[in-house]
Amino acid sequence: MKINNVKKITDCKHLNLFSISYKDRINCEKQWIFASRSKDLNPLEKNYTKPDAVVIVPLHKPESKIVVIKEFRVALGGYQYGFPAGLVDIGETVEQTGKRELFEETGLTVTKVLKKSPAIFSSSGMTDESISLLFVECEGHPTSRFNEASEDIEVMTLSREQASDILYGNKIKFDVKSWIILNTFATQGTI
Repeated sequence: MKINNVKKITDCKHLNLFSISYKDRINCEKQWIFASRSKDLNPLEKNYTKPDAVVIVPLHKPESKIVVIKEFRVALGGYQYGFPAGLVDIGETVEQTGKRELFEETGLTVTKVLKKSPAIFSSSGMTDESISLLFVECEGHPTSRFNEASEDIEVMTLSREQASDILYGNKIKFDVKSWIILNTFATQGTI
């Protein structure tokens, strides 16, 4: 496989489309279009060790419950279960982003960082977006009052049994990472 060139198709604030011309393994010319958060002309040159965003997996320590959000997602035309998340601001660490976003989306405060993943890719057939999973303990009272006007979020704290109950709902939409983590919490009681 050999990349021949990359062309930026759109020029938007948070997401752009790029077209890549390449040769496949039998030397046939191919083209692929993908989305990227990059503002650069060639996103393939970006530092892939720094994530674009952080997904926070919070365990509400006083209640021993996992914190999940039900959020309106425009691209889905409805609500999706997931975890608090947000873009990493320039100069911000994964931990700083996680603390800021958890508070903004849930009103909860990080008390301990348990672990974090390296930059990982969630849908590499469509986008080069990378995220870091940040597993934390938190405390406080869930609220949506710190949400931005563009956010419609319901905060939930779920026991293992409650997490198990929602995993197979026919009309419930899940982020893939959230389904896997919720399933682990429901079956093993750990995050």
